[in-house]
Amino acid sequence: MKVTAAEFLKSCASLDQCPQEGLLELACVGRSNVGKSSLINTLLNRKGLAKVSRPPGKTRLLNYFRISTSDPALRHFYLVDLPGYGYAKVAKTVREEWGSLINQYLASQSTLRGVLFLVDGRVTQREDETAYQWLKGLGHRPIIVLTKMDKLKGNERRNCLAALQERFQLLDDDPVIAHSSLTREGTDALWGAIRNALAGPG
Repeated sequence: MKVTAAEFLKSCASLDQCPQEGLLELACVGRSNVGKSSLINTLLNRKGLAKVSRPPGKTRLLNYFRISTSDPALRHFYLVDLPGYGYAKVAKTVREEWGSLINQYLASQSTLRGVLFLVDGRVTQREDETAYQWLKGLGHRPIIVLTKMDKLKGNERRNCLAALQERFQLLDDDPVIAHSSLTREGTDALWGAIRNALAGPG
């Protein structure tokens, strides 16, 4: 599937600011330092479309990207970058606002059809386990994307996948994709999972 157009549309501080076009949506969720912006740029083959910030944790709003593809079943959709969790050094009240916004979006956005759940392949935090179970509890079937996998070799990769299977209590058919923004490993497989999520039954 070829991306024919990709543009940053807007940032939203509340659900009533979200686009009303009715396009299907795909959310991107993960820790603040997991590499969401890098993955989005790699996935869309657009350098600098999603801003990579240092220090991590700068995304505080729902960032909407409007995507067009060559796939007849998936002409247009929104990719929504959600605020990261767990790392950013911000005031407690701001973190609470982030959590409220994310929860409202994931629980009630009727056009949301898929969730990319990003986990750093090198280290899984307890917060990741909690977030995964939270997403499942909201009725989502997250597509787990293990990021930065170019930094793991051989047994490290096998151990990573085995630990993830055990700690997240995954089923055999739960989608897990090893990805690297550096080498583009897993990008085609990720697009396949995205298409299944968005083009499948609602």
